[in-house]
Amino acid sequence: MNNTNLYQVSIIGGGLAGLTLAIQLADAGYTCVLFEKNRYPFHKVCGEYISMESWGFLERLGINLFELNLPKINQLHVSSPSGKVLKHQLDLGGFGISRYLLDSKLAQIASEKGVLLLDDCRVNDVKFDGSQFTINSAKGSYTSEVCVGAWGKKSNLDTKLNREFTKEAKSGKNYIGIKYHINIDFPNDLIELHNFKNGYCGISKIEKNKFCLCYLSDSENLKKYNGDIKKMEKEVLFKNPFIKDYFQKAEFLFEEPLAISQIKIGFKNAVENHILMLGDTAGNIAPLNGNGMSMAMRSSFFMNQLLVDYFNGKYSRSELETTYEHFWMKQFKKRVAFSVFLQRLLKNTTMTNFAIMLLKAIPFLRNSIVKSTHGKPF
Repeated sequence: MNNTNLYQVSIIGGGLAGLTLAIQLADAGYTCVLFEKNRYPFHKVCGEYISMESWGFLERLGINLFELNLPKINQLHVSSPSGKVLKHQLDLGGFGISRYLLDSKLAQIASEKGVLLLDDCRVNDVKFDGSQFTINSAKGSYTSEVCVGAWGKKSNLDTKLNREFTKEAKSGKNYIGIKYHINIDFPNDLIELHNFKNGYCGISKIEKNKFCLCYLSDSENLKKYNGDIKKMEKEVLFKNPFIKDYFQKAEFLFEEPLAISQIKIGFKNAVENHILMLGDTAGNIAPLNGNGMSMAMRSSFFMNQLLVDYFNGKYSRSELETTYEHFWMKQFKKRVAFSVFLQRLLKNTTMTNFAIMLLKAIPFLRNSIVKSTHGKPF
């Protein structure tokens, strides 16, 4: 190529979806540039529990998960706002690893395999002229035949692209996410999910005897206390006795909580202005429903197969876009729809308490719901 800034694929966003796709494309021999606004390594608001369905995939990409001595998680406890507890064994289960560690390892692998990884590099605009994309970034202008959006839950690019969900942001329901890393006496094989008014808090082990404590709350909870996170925690989260106990006993490892705001749960378009969307960029699943990280990696796995076929002449651009849209709807529509239902259910504390009691009494229903949140290995 005469233009050294011309690539076959550009990926905007260096989270799990973007990084895993970049590595697969590099393995297949395609040129790829990836843009990430933050500098590796960095923390992200995330529950940091990954379904075992993704274990083999990550190892094939080059991460030796066994060597990291990660906790295997196969027990689930869920509590209602009043403290009623549901206990369930996870057949497939998952493992814990921080995004700080996982994303940085994937970024290193991508760079070693020839991906041009531009971190600390915000993308300001994307233009499509009918045959190629021009990406204007803080580190210059780049062109590519295919552009993939993997920037996550929200970005300035969503507004620039005039995406439909951004028009509803002010009137629709928004959530905030808060994450801490903590030290605490807690079982290695357990993930707990504790409900509170208009939200829920999860806790599970990650690497090196650390634990991830992460919660999602209706933004109205924070507004009620004038943006004071600590006060909101004491007045709202502590109504659940389990959450109160963990906050009081834990050693908090962050100086300040890691936070993200204006989270929208629900559908987005999987293709927008000819940009192929991956992971949360295509649709946000509620953390309560689990496995958003595995969904991101599964979508990258399929996207890679599609792009290989596209570059080999099997698909036109329009066929590529249509095929990917159909895949996304088939794989993830039910999961996202169910997560939206669960979010609405949590608005009603009485209904949440009743649901916990019902699931305790009907194991078949409990098993069915848990299985719906975990996919098969890929």
